[in-house]
Amino acid sequence: MNRNRSDRLYAHPFCLDYWRDAMAEFRDVRVLVFAALMIALRVATKPFQIPIGPSLNINLVQMIVNAVGAMTFGPVVAAAAAAVTDVVGYLVFPDGPYFFPFIFTEIAGSVIFALFLYRADISLRRVILCRFCMVFLVNIVLQSPIMLLYYRMILGKEYTLINGTRIIKNLLLFPAESVLLTLLLRSVVPPLHRLKFIVSRVDGLRLDRRCLLVLGELTLISGLAVWLYYQKTLDTVAALILGGMIAVVILMVGIESGNKVEEKS
Repeated sequence: MNRNRSDRLYAHPFCLDYWRDAMAEFRDVRVLVFAALMIALRVATKPFQIPIGPSLNINLVQMIVNAVGAMTFGPVVAAAAAAVTDVVGYLVFPDGPYFFPFIFTEIAGSVIFALFLYRADISLRRVILCRFCMVFLVNIVLQSPIMLLYYRMILGKEYTLINGTRIIKNLLLFPAESVLLTLLLRSVVPPLHRLKFIVSRVDGLRLDRRCLLVLGELTLISGLAVWLYYQKTLDTVAALILGGMIAVVILMVGIESGNKVEEKS
């Protein structure tokens, strides 16, 4: 481990020092070895997907490995590791023709995990917001047009840009994934911190009443969206999802912005 590695924590990634520390991870041999291990695990677990619809799968193991890796080596190394994972994963487990734009979803997912979990005092609100951005920005906003291009350019078929099955899947899994990720981080972060692989802390990662209330509200939004999907039209659901997501994001960003920057001496 690089002995000159900073132990500084950041409340947000919007500062120059944060990105300097992230770039410095490329000079740490142990971090690069750990990144290689995470790439290998992500490639090895790529086939362990649970299909729930056409071109729609669930892989919780990938989410966990991705989160731990991005939290350890930051957004810069995470982006490079995600690109390598996408290419190597296809070479080892090819599934149809390779479509390059899918690499952007891999990179975006890893970078979002890193932006929220790297060098941070991790709280449940931060974990929830992280998963929320992943679901909305990556799984829905970014993935949908890429799937549209894939179907038209590679398969020669039409694809619905606002895909009801994909939206419903993400809505239903979001609360459960947030809780699962929280429990994992509570058990994984302390030993990694003692080994000096990470500087993030989980002192604020508690299932308090306010956080459980937020999870409950998100679960209700998910359930209501599913009900409206079967009762009315997808346009109604899309409007509900967008409004609910914006409201929750504003709420949690406001809460999170009150956190102080913490540093270890």
